[in-house]
Amino acid sequence: MKVGITLPLAEYPGKQPSYDEIRALARQAEVAGFDSLWCFDHLLFREDGEPAEGIWECWTTLSALAEATSRIQLGTLVLCTAFRNPAVLAKMAVTLDSISNGRLILGLGAGWHRPEFEAFGIDFDHRVARFEEAVHIIASLLRTGKAEFDGRHSWVHGGELRPRGVRPAGPPLLIGGSGPRMLRATARHADLWNGCWFGDPAGFVPALHAVRVACTAAGRDPSTLRVTVGVNVVPGVPAGPPDPRRPVLSGTPADLAAGFAGYRDLGADHLVCNLNPHHAAAQRALAEALRRYRSEPGPTEEGPVR
Repeated sequence: MKVGITLPLAEYPGKQPSYDEIRALARQAEVAGFDSLWCFDHLLFREDGEPAEGIWECWTTLSALAEATSRIQLGTLVLCTAFRNPAVLAKMAVTLDSISNGRLILGLGAGWHRPEFEAFGIDFDHRVARFEEAVHIIASLLRTGKAEFDGRHSWVHGGELRPRGVRPAGPPLLIGGSGPRMLRATARHADLWNGCWFGDPAGFVPALHAVRVACTAAGRDPSTLRVTVGVNVVPGVPAGPPDPRRPVLSGTPADLAAGFAGYRDLGADHLVCNLNPHHAAAQRALAEALRRYRSEPGPTEEGPVR
């Protein structure tokens, strides 16, 4: 099982990080042996009666990190298809995948935070329908280099990607979502699925079951869909009673390593750890948990339960 880490792009829970700080954390994670770096895609956060919180733009940041790093995979968790024209987004993806020498994981989602849509003049209605059309166009362009589509919300006539990039089928496509229509789109189009945000591995079981059922209903072997899971992690804090509003995996490095193994044994292919707050010391503590996880015996010859 691969283990990755999200990067802090937003003001919450403290000051807005500079790009230099984000880059330093990315490089530290690569040296520490993490498998992937992930950026959230938002434009701002605004709750009723509260001041807005800012965030750096995801794709620009990720593009810079493609040059700042050399080995680690780069992912979006997840890119909101409503924010960018889908055909142009496919073009952006093969370009960044080439710049990074095949390290991109293209994570896509429908978005959920209405205030940022309104603040930037983006339609919030029919989000899932718009997503379904966008992912159809993106998948077709990435995998075949061409697309022809007339939808209610999106269209392409004679769509073509040239050049094709460093991978014949483009970067792997990840979909994040848990609703029935998002799971159907996952079963139809995705190479990977992301469920989030969880703490203890036991909380992940219902979501994992739902995506496997969706694959079976679509006539797809669930084992062909790689599973990524987002986990809120707080190193060094003793595990307390579960909080359903914000599940957290916490404790010593040994506790965290045991949690990682629990996700592996459920069948997760890739763990994405969300540190909050995320600073150099917290990341070093997480890296120690990663070292412990990798030093312990793996699953039996039969492999993880799927």
